[in-house]
Amino acid sequence: MKTSLPKTSDIQRAWHLVDASGKPLGRLAVKVANLLRGRNKAIFTPHIDTGDFVIVINAKDVKLTGSKDQKKVYARYSGYRSGHKVTTVKTMRERHPERIIQKAVEGMLPDNKMSRVIAKRLKVYANGHHPHASQTPAPIKL
Repeated sequence: MKTSLPKTSDIQRAWHLVDASGKPLGRLAVKVANLLRGRNKAIFTPHIDTGDFVIVINAKDVKLTGSKDQKKVYARYSGYRSGHKVTTVKTMRERHPERIIQKAVEGMLPDNKMSRVIAKRLKVYANGHHPHASQTPAPIKL
C-alpha cells in the first residue's frame, strides 16, 4: 500500500466561526486547535499544514470554572532583574480578553515552527463583531 501525502494544491482552507460566550475555556481551545491544525479532515498529516481559519467572537464572555479568575496567572519574564511580570485572568479579561483564548489555543498547538504559522490563522475578537464577513465563515456548534 502507498501512503499519499496532500499537495499544497489539494488543501482547501475554509473559514469557521465560533461563539465563545458561556463556553468553558479548555474545551473551546481544544476544538479551535483541532480546526486550526486540520485534524477534522481526511487528508490530515501531522507534519503538513492542512488547517483552516478560525474566527472566535465574544471572547470576553468565555467561562472559567472554579476560582480561576483570581488564581490562574499569566507570567512573563523580560530577562532583566525584577523583570518577572504576573497577570491574573481577571485583569487580562478587563484589558485584553482576546489574549485569554489566544494563549489557551497556542498552548495546545505543537511546539514547532509550523505552530507559529498555524496560530496566525486564529482571529479572536472580544465582542460579537468581526471584519471577516466577506469570507462567509461557517458557524461551528460546540
